[in-house]
Order: sequence, then structure tokens, then C-alpha cells
Amino acid sequence: MDTVSSSERTLAMAIYLTSFFTTLIGPLLIWLLKKDESPFIDFHGKEYLNFIISYAVYSIVASLLMLVLIGFILLPIIGVMVFIFTIIAAVKAYNGEIYHFPLVFRIIK
Repeated sequence: MDTVSSSERTLAMAIYLTSFFTTLIGPLLIWLLKKDESPFIDFHGKEYLNFIISYAVYSIVASLLMLVLIGFILLPIIGVMVFIFTIIAAVKAYNGEIYHFPLVFRIIK
């Protein structure tokens, strides 16, 4: 991933930006269509899918914890983290950099 073209950077960034409108479909389509053409896009697609799976699990756990009231604090924090980390990842992708989301389980390798 030494030299990343402008179109690769733009598509990698689009994986994250489309997630604001279509949480799974947009990023998944971009990744599936371009993963074989670019290791950079393949990396960011896998990273996003691992991210969304991990934070969905965290959200489900926080929702269950609403029964003991702590979930009411955790769920908004998770939402803010998802928003901020997605913006950071989009900027890093556009700059041609690798970004690993914090607190993510690596299911898709």
C-alpha cells in the first residue's frame, strides 16, 4: 500500500461517508465491488465491517444494560464514539493512511 491513487483514497473515504446514510449497504457495496482491485480499499472495507459489527454488539449490550440504568449512559457514549471514529477514519482514508478503530474485534481478516 505504498502508493495509493486519488481514486482509491476517495473510494476508501466513501466507505465511511456512505455509512452515515446507509449503515451497511453503501460501504458493503463499495467494498465488494473494489476489494479485488485495491488492497487499500480492501483494508478499509474490512476495517469498517469489523467496526460496525463490534459497535453493534456494544450497542446491544448497552441496550440490555438499560434494565439496570447504566445503559442510558453507555448508549449515547457509544453513539458519539461511532460518529467521531467514522469521521477520523474518513479523513485518514482520504489522506491515504491506515486507521485501526479502537475497541474492535477483528472478525473479518
